[in-house]
Amino acid sequence: MILSTTLLSPILNSSSDTPDLCQLREQFSLTGMHQDGDVIIGGLFEIHLFALFPELSFRTKPEQLWCHEFDMEGFRTAMTMAFAVKEINGNPNLLPYIKIGYRMYDNCMRLDVAFRAATALVSGNEKSFSMRNCSGLPPVVGIVGDAASTHSIAISSVLGLFRVPMVSFFATCSCLSDRRRYPSFFRTIPSDAFQVRAMIQILQHFRWTWVGLIHSDDDYGRHAAQSFHEDIAAFGGCVAFSETLPKDNDIVEIRKIMQVIQTSTSRVIVVFSTVSYLVPLMDEVVRQNVTRQWIASEAWSTFTAFLIPRLLPFLRGTLGIAIRRGEIEGLEEFLLSVRPDNSPNSMVKRFWQEMFGCRFEPEEALAVAEGRICTGQEDLSKADLAYSDVSDLRPSYNVYKAVYALAHSLHNLMSCVPGQGPFQGNSCASLHDMQPWQLLHYLQSVNFTTGFGDQVSFDKNGDALAIYDILNWHGMPDGTMKARTVGVVDESQPTGKVLSLDEDKIFWNFESKKPPRSVCSESCPLGTRKVRKKGLPVCCFDCLPCADGEITNMTDSLECFRCPKELWSNLEKDRCVPKEVEFLSYEEALGISLTIASLLGACIAGVVLAIFVYHRHTPVVRANNSELSFLILLSLKLCFLCALLFIGQPRMWTCQLRHAAFGISFVLCVSSILVKTMVVIAVFKASRPEGQGALKWFGAAQQRGTVVILTSLQVVICVIWLSTASPTPHKSTHYQSSKIVFECAVGSVAGFATLLGYIGLLAAISFLLAFLARNLPDTFNEAKFITFSMLIFCAVWIAFVPAYVSSPGKYADAVEIFAILASSFGLLMAIFAPKCYIILLHPERNTKKALMSRASN
Repeated sequence: MILSTTLLSPILNSSSDTPDLCQLREQFSLTGMHQDGDVIIGGLFEIHLFALFPELSFRTKPEQLWCHEFDMEGFRTAMTMAFAVKEINGNPNLLPYIKIGYRMYDNCMRLDVAFRAATALVSGNEKSFSMRNCSGLPPVVGIVGDAASTHSIAISSVLGLFRVPMVSFFATCSCLSDRRRYPSFFRTIPSDAFQVRAMIQILQHFRWTWVGLIHSDDDYGRHAAQSFHEDIAAFGGCVAFSETLPKDNDIVEIRKIMQVIQTSTSRVIVVFSTVSYLVPLMDEVVRQNVTRQWIASEAWSTFTAFLIPRLLPFLRGTLGIAIRRGEIEGLEEFLLSVRPDNSPNSMVKRFWQEMFGCRFEPEEALAVAEGRICTGQEDLSKADLAYSDVSDLRPSYNVYKAVYALAHSLHNLMSCVPGQGPFQGNSCASLHDMQPWQLLHYLQSVNFTTGFGDQVSFDKNGDALAIYDILNWHGMPDGTMKARTVGVVDESQPTGKVLSLDEDKIFWNFESKKPPRSVCSESCPLGTRKVRKKGLPVCCFDCLPCADGEITNMTDSLECFRCPKELWSNLEKDRCVPKEVEFLSYEEALGISLTIASLLGACIAGVVLAIFVYHRHTPVVRANNSELSFLILLSLKLCFLCALLFIGQPRMWTCQLRHAAFGISFVLCVSSILVKTMVVIAVFKASRPEGQGALKWFGAAQQRGTVVILTSLQVVICVIWLSTASPTPHKSTHYQSSKIVFECAVGSVAGFATLLGYIGLLAAISFLLAFLARNLPDTFNEAKFITFSMLIFCAVWIAFVPAYVSSPGKYADAVEIFAILASSFGLLMAIFAPKCYIILLHPERNTKKALMSRASN
């Protein structure tokens, strides 16, 4: 029942004799085959690769076109439709009382031929029909095809007006998912949008962010390239170059593309193109000896004409996206059972002639087949094995699913229960008066599983579930190549499991036998951030180290993140670590030095005190009230020891005690020196007749009382300060962001200033009085030494103020300790060194007689 048909053009006009009768005006010769049935399914396939059109002079009627270059694989896909129809008709569980027929035509890979074939399918092959009878089944209830995206766009634009279902098995343009423009279009192959996402999955897996893009100058290539540009930018990749293959295969344009490929630093090239556009480019790849990592789209990833020895050194290792491979039980036997018929335009007849290199007509056999005449009884099992090879069914499997999708939709339509239908008034469709739009309703919701185990359904845009095989071209011992499956991309899987890849099976066409690196700039390591290079894509960048206090703990970070207040960046700038807590410690060199100096001063003061106690009855010690000398030495010892409170980790009690102890100790010392100076002046005045009564005001009790009163005032200042705004331990980052300075906050600056100011006032008065009494004629005039000591004291503390204010953190404490030690050593040495010199080295001068003799001299 495989017949040929001579179709008439779908252009209609009405007869003048019978105005209600329409007839076809013209006829065109189309290669095809058909089988009768209760319901007819149409089919459009690529049986021939090229078509020759006669010259159009517009003066005479043009001759019929002629198709040539028979495509075995295209014929096998068409026969798969015939097999699916036969299988459905033999299935008692699917459309049991309805016989399906088919009508298929060759589109010759030409849009105009495909469009004529499509209109012939939907218009029918009747030469005339009456306008009064518009009921009954349409010529076809749906069409399987076309394989080309451009053809599908044009045909579906028209069929969509009449809601005639069209199920393509190979048209992948993402534009066909537009339900507003193509409301009746479906496909059993995923759209290019899914294919592009599958490619992006591969690029992400191998971290290829710098890729070249080549695409054909047709709807398939242009829309795929547009989607690729959008999706690769979303994951952070960049297109190094984007080139369009010329329609006319212009060699000059091809060589320009090759120049771009060779000058680019990209090692990976993605190609969206049909085979006819790509052949000239591959010829030039061989000529210029260019090796790259090619990523093939489904349009050429399984094309056997590229799997030849000449291309092996350059295309071996190619990764490709391929539509899902399937298995169809019984198809091989069906293909081998095909026999030709006697129709002149029979598709099978042309196949037979091409397969066996013969002709059915003797004259034609003599002209083109060396006299070989076809008998129709040749054995297909001994012919070309590629025709009957069903081990790698891809487009054919999609045809199989498309036919079954229409069949299941018809079955669901016929299973409708009257009164519960989906149409107006809960009505059901009738087989004898079914409209294409009614079948379209059921096709949208069809859902079934093939014998191979694949689920078939369509989303709201008419797209099938996106499942791709990932192929890798391997070299074979005979010098050819073979595309082997190395992985799967299945978008029905959860995130993270969409791509399944067996890397051990992948062959890499590089010396390292490893995946190539294809990046514009190497990844920025931890502790750096990306800064885009001016005028270049986002994948081209420099890596700048993070600033101090900022980190990145991930590669290719766009920005650095500031560490929390208590933390700081490490040297590598990849993590935050606790900040170094800085304070004047006993364990560091500065702290150790100041501790030693403090203890040394305290020891010296203690030794001097012991010497004075031991020699307390000698004239040098007794001169000018030895009790005040003991008090000064004791206070100096306390001054030396209070410096230790400034060393070590600040605590509440040390912060409160350090300034109070320092202030009280120094006031005790300076007030004793002040009283001592006043005693010197009083003794001198008492030695004169007019000052006989002066000394009675400076007795021992008065001296003690004066010291106590002056010291008590400092105690009061300290109490007020500590009770109102006490110094507290404080962690500060004001001085240096990378460190926490642990210090004692003074609490009240006014309180601290008052404490220092009071000491300064007493020191200034002492200095002034001692300076005035420096030349008094006394046997041992201490005023000179007190003047010198007060000079040192005042100089140290005047210098202390700016040094303290300008010193950060622990160095402020060090400055204060230094001032304490310097002024204490100054007082100790200036006042007591001369006396110790006499006591220890010249005891003969430590007598009353010696002192009196010096006075008389």
